[in-house]
Amino acid sequence: MRTVVIGSGMSGLTAAAYLAQDGDAVSVFEQYPEIGGVTATIRKGGFGWDLGPLLLDGFGEGEAATLILRELGVDQMVRRVREDRAVSFPDFTLRRPGAYAGPYWRRETLKTLFPRERDGLDRYYRLYDRVMDLLALSRRAEAARGLAAMLLKIRMAVLFQPIRHMQSWSAEKVLDQFFTGRELKALFSGILADFVVRPSEFLGLGIPAVNVETAFDKRIPARVSSAGPRPVYHYVQGGCSTLVEAVASAIRRREGSIHPGTRVRRILVEDGRVRGLAVGDGGVVEAERVIASGGARETLLGLVGRGPLPPELAADVENVPRMISVLMIHLGIDFDPRPHQPEALCYYSRTYDIEGGVRRCQSGEFHEGREGFLIYIPSLHSPELAPAGMHAVTVYTIAPDRLHHGNWAERREELADRLLAEAESVIPGLRERARTTVVLTPDDFRARTLQDRHSFGGRAPVMGKPLIPHHTPIQGLWFVGAQSESGGGVATVMAGSRKAVAMMRAVGR
Repeated sequence: MRTVVIGSGMSGLTAAAYLAQDGDAVSVFEQYPEIGGVTATIRKGGFGWDLGPLLLDGFGEGEAATLILRELGVDQMVRRVREDRAVSFPDFTLRRPGAYAGPYWRRETLKTLFPRERDGLDRYYRLYDRVMDLLALSRRAEAARGLAAMLLKIRMAVLFQPIRHMQSWSAEKVLDQFFTGRELKALFSGILADFVVRPSEFLGLGIPAVNVETAFDKRIPARVSSAGPRPVYHYVQGGCSTLVEAVASAIRRREGSIHPGTRVRRILVEDGRVRGLAVGDGGVVEAERVIASGGARETLLGLVGRGPLPPELAADVENVPRMISVLMIHLGIDFDPRPHQPEALCYYSRTYDIEGGVRRCQSGEFHEGREGFLIYIPSLHSPELAPAGMHAVTVYTIAPDRLHHGNWAERREELADRLLAEAESVIPGLRERARTTVVLTPDDFRARTLQDRHSFGGRAPVMGKPLIPHHTPIQGLWFVGAQSESGGGVATVMAGSRKAVAMMRAVGR
């Protein structure tokens, strides 16, 4: 079967690799000069920086991305380093202690810092364990068959029953049940700012899932209960471009082709069925199957058009909640930052008002780093990303795709300087000691991803909003990626593409 794939991010590459493995004649078209989308590594002056995937889940033993890499025969090409991250708030910082203090050291530390919240912390961590066990059992049930699958589902039903009443609660409501002070509510909802979703919009039972304790201490074992292993987190050694190239190699060695710098102008549809693509300056590529990744609106409304789409799907596409963009600054510095930040990654929240901060950013107000940022030092886990004695550093924060005041072209250097000034409250000398600097604004990301409104992480995880299915009503047209039903995240979009290919095999088209 002749298959064409639009977009060379990890969702498009994964789908293409599986279909090439199946014997399809596969071609991948990427409008940007380089493949990988935002799962890429950029290089300048001997330094290298990832564009943002950072600390990844799904790459541990038995986890989704590892399974995919093995099925594609490229697992040995992607070296992983298990690591963790720290978090810092105005009044406290939590970072991995020098001596291992067990899987619940954060709970015990927080009891010392906030003695009035001791009971709430115990109750929250009971919920945490229950949710983690449910997720572990769910992963096992997906892979099981017959009686084994049925027994796992019965166990899940019993485990879920005591928290069933919370299933429609928001994160805000769940956290209000456990904590009285703003500090712990902000601690456990702070990562939602990275998703650009307010605690009042996010599924409450998802809070434990985005605060997995292994993310904060790499020494915590994955298996702490009989339910099964919990997620662990890794960096890709040498940068995420090695992951991109590994999966791309699985396409090429099966005679698939990848065409960077080739823009798709139209998805051709006739009588409810795809016929191929219009590319470049007028060329046509015929195909029996089209797999599209990228922005839902830009792809389904822009490349297909409303005409062939059912009205209800077009309305759902219009209403997909999207994350916003980022301001990202890459630095090559000539000193060791570890006395100031010993770990590769730390999130710095400068506010406890997560709800208000996200709302303001969604409205176009840019906080310029005053409400929070993160600092990532990839050369700590991958020394090859910087010359000897130097380090690669990334500072970034969420930022509106369009500014409420002015525009990114005019204010690029000004706003980058203000963000770095905030980051120097953590690591002094970043600007003065920078050997090279690369600034990426929403304008740059919009050009890289070909989105009218850049969404860095894809679909925002807002409760009650529609999901765009992989299987579209147009025969032969499939939709994958961070704005599809899979949601965002490197391992998640890879798993979504694997699922979509399984659906293609089942329906035979």
